[in-house]
Amino acid sequence: MGDRRLVRELAVLVALKLVVIGLLWWGFVRDARVDVTPASTAAEMAGGARHDIQGATEYGQ
Repeated sequence: MGDRRLVRELAVLVALKLVVIGLLWWGFVRDARVDVTPASTAAEMAGGARHDIQGATEYGQ
């Protein structure tokens, strides 16, 4: 019977984690949007400006 209890407890924990992740997504990510235009896509594919961690701009890499 100990195995069944363990499986039940693990299933409840996984379900709770999924609920928490869903609530976090609903609260913080749901309304986030990324605007993609043909011009921005073309610039990205053509190797436009790249930013390194410090924010300096490198061109052509």
